[in-house]
Amino acid sequence: MLILCVGAGGVIGAMARYLVVVWLNGGLGASAFPYGTLAVNAVGCFLIGLVVGFAEAHKPLSPEVHAFLVVGVLGGFTTFSAFGIDTIRLFRDQAYLAGSANVLLQVSVGLTAVVVGLRVGHALKALW
Repeated sequence: MLILCVGAGGVIGAMARYLVVVWLNGGLGASAFPYGTLAVNAVGCFLIGLVVGFAEAHKPLSPEVHAFLVVGVLGGFTTFSAFGIDTIRLFRDQAYLAGSANVLLQVSVGLTAVVVGLRVGHALKALW
C-alpha cells in the first residue's frame, strides 16, 4: 500500500516540477542559468521543512500520508528537499561531522556521477 502512495505522489510531484521548470525557463526567456531548477529546489526545501516541522510540532503524519506527501510528492518534485531535511536533522541532532560529510558527499559524488555519466554516454555514442 505504501508503495502506491509513493507512486501516486511521485507522479504529481514530477509533473509539478516539469510545469514549474517549463514555466519559469520559458517565462524568463532563454538563459544559461537554470532558474526553474533553482526555484523547484528552493520551494521543495521550504515545503518539506513546513510539512515535517508542522508534523513534529503537532501530530506525526500517518505512514500513508508521509509516503504520499513527503516521499512521493516532494520527492518527485525535488530530491534536493530530502537532502535538505536529512542534513538539517543531522545538524539539529548535533551530528556536525555527519551533516558536513553529507553536504560534501552529496554535492561532490552527485557532480562526479554526472561527469562520469556524460563521459560514458558520449563513449556509447561511438558504438552506435
